[in-house]
Amino acid sequence: MSADLTTRYLGLELAAPLVASASPLNEHADTAKAVVDAGAAAVVMPSLFEEEILHDEISLNEALEVGSEHVGETLDYFPDFAEIPTVADRYVRALEVLRAAVDVPVIASLNAVHPGSWAGYASRLADAGADAIELNLYSVAADPSRSAADIEAEKLDVIAQVRAAVGVPLAVKLSPYYTSFAHFACQVCEVGADGLVVFNRFYQPDVDLGTMEVVPKLELSSHWELRLPLRWVAILRPLLPEASLAATSGIGTGLDAAKVIAVGADVAMMTSAVLAEGPVAITRALDELQRWLDHHDYESVSQLRGSMSYATSDDPGAFERANYRRVLHSWVAPTNLQPSSPSG
Repeated sequence: MSADLTTRYLGLELAAPLVASASPLNEHADTAKAVVDAGAAAVVMPSLFEEEILHDEISLNEALEVGSEHVGETLDYFPDFAEIPTVADRYVRALEVLRAAVDVPVIASLNAVHPGSWAGYASRLADAGADAIELNLYSVAADPSRSAADIEAEKLDVIAQVRAAVGVPLAVKLSPYYTSFAHFACQVCEVGADGLVVFNRFYQPDVDLGTMEVVPKLELSSHWELRLPLRWVAILRPLLPEASLAATSGIGTGLDAAKVIAVGADVAMMTSAVLAEGPVAITRALDELQRWLDHHDYESVSQLRGSMSYATSDDPGAFERANYRRVLHSWVAPTNLQPSSPSG
């Protein structure tokens, strides 16, 4: 008998522990449906960015004011035109269409800038039918006048505001760059998050020496990047027994999914493998996970979950500093670097 793949994430019943995290494929109903048909148990839409909304509004205002400084009469004239949809309007419409097209939970993603903006946008997404909302706390702390405590307090206030504004499940996608990540993660759940997604990948800019410009650089995640979420899911699981945990970055196979589930994740999120190979990557990973569970006599995903977390591991130190020393001592020099035997 095959192992039961069902799981729960953010209080939602999922048919399997593989979730299609935010990508361009999840923005449109036809491609998102292909991802779901391939086996994704839920889809996360690409983020709604506040900067895009503000840019849209500023551009419209500038267009309407063209020429007003030259002809006095234009100051009293305002054109009569049909309502122009904003970026937020188009996102809400895409969410509604996607929600009607697929039979799995649709998670809306939000990335705002100003503390007062998050709750309003989140309410719109919840009202449009999002099964859950993922707050994407993506920012670079580059202001030297702001302390770590200031930044964390602001983030926690944002999460609390959104929690008060919406009734749907709430996940927070975090980066690992906090002074005391375990402490902050626990606080995030205390102020209202139902789950955590670890980790957000910061896409680092590059420099074009030909044009002397800073240019965006998109690189898909690599297999080795799995190690960071693997470690932290293992540490967080016993600290947050009631919270949902999602691992993301570096997950491309069923064995990767088995690893993060074993250390305590409720779901494994995939993006890069799907973008590189298409939706078939999800089908392949799901089949691989099923075969692994069956081969090792697991009755369900639930039985595997957390069996290797920090609390249950025979060697919890492997997730902390002790592992650093072991890794260093595990290196073996290539034969061409081995010292030669003294002659004579």
